[in-house]
Amino acid sequence: MPATVDLQQMSTPEKLRLMEDLWVDLSKETVASPSWHGEILADRDRLIDSGEEKFVDWETAKKLLREELQ
Repeated sequence: MPATVDLQQMSTPEKLRLMEDLWVDLSKETVASPSWHGEILADRDRLIDSGEEKFVDWETAKKLLREELQ
């Protein structure tokens, strides 16, 4: 039986609780990734291995994003 909720009437804490409940339920299932996902990950690995891309820590990433958006 499908469940319906009126998101417009829910408070933020209620929405977060719903998201948590959905995640717990979904995490019990095995969900196959779409084929394009593997292709994207392989491409990112290639870029990192070649040195074209690199990882930065979260604080640096936020700083760079803020600078780019200003």
